Amino acid sequence: MNFDIISLDGKKTGSVTLPASIFGLEVRADLLARAVNWQLANNRDWLAHTKTRGEIDRSKKKHGPQKKSGNARHGARSSNIFVGGAVVHGPRNRTTTHSLPKQVRALAVKTALSSKASSSNLIVIDEASLAAPKTKDLAAKLTKLNALNATFIVDSIDGNFDMASRNLPHVKVVPTSGANVYDILQRDKLVVTSKAIDMLVARLTKDGDDAEAKPAKAAKATAKAAAPKAEKPAKAAKAPAKAATKKSAE
Repeated sequence: MNFDIISLDGKKTGSVTLPASIFGLEVRADLLARAVNWQLANNRDWLAHTKTRGEIDRSKKKHGPQKKSGNARHGARSSNIFVGGAVVHGPRNRTTTHSLPKQVRALAVKTALSSKASSSNLIVIDEASLAAPKTKDLAAKLTKLNALNATFIVDSIDGNFDMASRNLPHVKVVPTSGANVYDILQRDKLVVTSKAIDMLVARLTKDGDDAEAKPAKAAKATAKAAAPKAEKPAKAAKAPAKAATKKSAE
């Protein structure tokens, strides 16, 4: 897959070949959904937390006489009908984090990149840098590129470019190491620097090699276990030689 490399001014500066193993995969909605749900679940904070009757720090002793008080026959003050008592069916602080295999995460990132490439929403630029942190200048450049709603994956974050992009509500800049499925899919365009392409390929290829290495390692261990063990020399063979040596010595 050949893509043109352009500058922020929209001029062609070269071309790059994108590997089909990363940018040419079949788009699988199930993988993308699993990765996005995993990211959102791990980033969710459950702050509201109410206490049950067993957690209320109040006396469990009967607070009034059974009769002749004119009040109902109540027990502990931790009941939900009293001020300061428990809350029934209230929100409870809990965690929604869960794990996702490394191979699935790597494949989901590849699928997200492939989806942008197949839908012509991938732009490769030579570098993401500005001479001055001017949001107006960056907005004008991105308007020409049709990338005002885009995620930038850069090899190194330029200070001026980063500061200029902060005032653009639909532009996000992430380093190569932080490239993830949610940020890629969240915006219309994906803009990647040419050096970031090489870094992404190296990162995702390494993850794929690790995924392939585990089955190979397991197969090697199975073959080793199945191979017949070399028989050790029998101890009985050593006995005659030892006896002969002893006899000659006498």
